[in-house]
Amino acid sequence: MQKYVFFHNFAAEISKKITDMKKIIALLAFVMCVFTLNAQTPKEVYQEGKALYEAKKYNEAFPKFLSAAEKGNKKAQYYLGRCYDKGRGVAQDKKAAFQWYQKSADQEYAKAQYRLGKCYLKGKVVAKDEKKAAELFLLAVNNPKGGDEVLKDIKKEASEGDADAVKILKMIKK
Repeated sequence: MQKYVFFHNFAAEISKKITDMKKIIALLAFVMCVFTLNAQTPKEVYQEGKALYEAKKYNEAFPKFLSAAEKGNKKAQYYLGRCYDKGRGVAQDKKAAFQWYQKSADQEYAKAQYRLGKCYLKGKVVAKDEKKAAELFLLAVNNPKGGDEVLKDIKKEASEGDADAVKILKMIKK
């Protein structure tokens, strides 16, 4: 009889522990679902950052861009470059701006290709190299995703008397 009571108590204890473990597993699964549902994609984080940037809330936009850029979002990388270039939401750092423009341009983002070209045209952080600048400007304006917009912006700046824009148009023969 003692053996039966022992095994019965032992089985009951194991059953209780299994029930407790099931509760813990269910709770962990619930918590993971909540965090997964609340997790944002880099594109969503970028879009929040862009809305803040456009509202001139640079201090709030910068960490959004940084988060999305570190996950490879090319548009966030470009805007992070702009933040560093202009000192918006972060201390101005032309070298960091160049690096983020480069990462974005490497993913064929037209606006980043253009900005990178301007770095070479002006000799910002890199040696002045008009040939390299022209190559980047051509990549930018001929980019099927956004090149038309870049060219339109360059032409607008040139019509407003921007000497760099006029020079760029001559360089790319547009």
